[in-house]
Amino acid sequence: MQKFLLSFLSLALLGASSSAFANPSQNPTAFTEAQCLALKDTQIFNTEIKKAEWNASGEVPADRMSALTGGSKKTLQAKPHCIVEGEIAARTGADGKPYGIKFQLRLPEHWNNKFLFQGGGGLDGFVAPAVGAIPVRTSTATPALMRGYAVMTMDSGHPTPTPDFGADQQARLDYAYQAIGKATPVAKQLVQTAYKQPAKHNYFMGCSNGGRSAMMAAQRYPLEFDGVIAANAGFRLSRAAVAEQWDNQQLMKIAPTNEKGEKIFANALTQADLDKVVNGVLAKCDAKDGLKDGILNAWEKCDFHPQTLDLPKEKITALKAIFDGAKNSRGEQIYSGWYFDTGINQEGWRGWKLGDSQTAEPNARNIVLSKGSMTYYFMTPMEPDFDLMKFDFDKDTPRVYQTGAINDAISTDLSSFKANGGKLIVVTGASDPVFSAKDQVAWFNDLQKDTPSAGEFSRLFVAPGLTHCGGGNGLDDFDPLTALEQWHDNKQAPESLLAKSKTYPNKQMPICAYPKVATYIGGDENKAESFECK
Repeated sequence: MQKFLLSFLSLALLGASSSAFANPSQNPTAFTEAQCLALKDTQIFNTEIKKAEWNASGEVPADRMSALTGGSKKTLQAKPHCIVEGEIAARTGADGKPYGIKFQLRLPEHWNNKFLFQGGGGLDGFVAPAVGAIPVRTSTATPALMRGYAVMTMDSGHPTPTPDFGADQQARLDYAYQAIGKATPVAKQLVQTAYKQPAKHNYFMGCSNGGRSAMMAAQRYPLEFDGVIAANAGFRLSRAAVAEQWDNQQLMKIAPTNEKGEKIFANALTQADLDKVVNGVLAKCDAKDGLKDGILNAWEKCDFHPQTLDLPKEKITALKAIFDGAKNSRGEQIYSGWYFDTGINQEGWRGWKLGDSQTAEPNARNIVLSKGSMTYYFMTPMEPDFDLMKFDFDKDTPRVYQTGAINDAISTDLSSFKANGGKLIVVTGASDPVFSAKDQVAWFNDLQKDTPSAGEFSRLFVAPGLTHCGGGNGLDDFDPLTALEQWHDNKQAPESLLAKSKTYPNKQMPICAYPKVATYIGGDENKAESFECK
């Protein structure tokens, strides 16, 4: 096997911030303000260019939806660039409401000859700043715009981050995948017009629903993109939506009541309960990677069972039901189970599964977000007043199949993507509470079986302790975009990602390409070269 050292040294030369890629373009002449303003008059079929303005300051505002996209929570400073905004295929929907694919494209003064499509998050319905931040919000790596990329974002075809677009057939299709196919050629034409040449490489990168969109880009538009980074992807979104109802029902059963007799959902599992789970997991599995350091690299081999915990029987029953995954009355798996990992007691896990509301109105994201998405979008026909606490896993699960057919990025034949030179990097968190890493691993294994020589173009990285699109208490700061660049530019397939963590500020270690894991081989446990991918 190849040792991590070679991969580590090459990335170390680049630096975790990828400053080497912030160097401007190979173009001898800079893109000018006058050329930017002229883009307002670009004629593109079924597209209205609404704005073309020069951003001399280079400032890019914070992504207000960063919790869902993994984007930057703070204002970023880029170099001067052009901002183009417009709308594709504006129309009136079957529900009488206006629809269209709104987009933003940022074109740097000094271009690196590459284009990046930035995925959204949640239900989309917003246009995030087109900066191309690494879609793991705790990453310190340089965003794509600052590296010289042209970057596009879009709203996926509906104007608000609310689920009512489910009332329109075409809006469903656009959100599911078609908006990618409509917006991409518009972006490519604008790039060609601006720089007088096409991009050398076209990438798609996103987290959560943006990660699902990234997988859709490879699966349904295999000739449009030659590089895809899918992080914490909600790729089997319809089944994950059913799993949310499964978890909600298990937790509501054990939620204690307050003095008014109201159930307090957030208290179904207390912080002390979750701490016990993590301590039990560490005691059982931390040393399996050769080092007891609080980071569970051998997450797939962790044979922890909640029955060993000092918890009330009903809490153990709920934990087992949740981590075994949603099932119907015949015991057939509806959605994957979950890995026991160290991020279970972190805010990023609680926020999705439990929330912190001390009233009868839960604020867990699994409840708040699925109230509309399940009843307006995933269920056919839509039923906005459906009581999800009464969701029947036998008779109601089939109601998500129609949406799943257009929405779920589950294809494992990527032969055309591979033949076109495509490279796929999938990243997820072992502690992701909403889209199971175990499900992502199963899909990746199927890809290796179904697409010949899939190992030549695909890599999966599972970050221990990472929750959804950043956060947790493990490895949460790494740079898959530089890995993709190295793969294309230098033919260096990534065998690991150099990672850091805010929980362990002086520590670096590799996240190894699956199925290998970072294994301690001796030396300073805070240095990456003390680990080998085995």
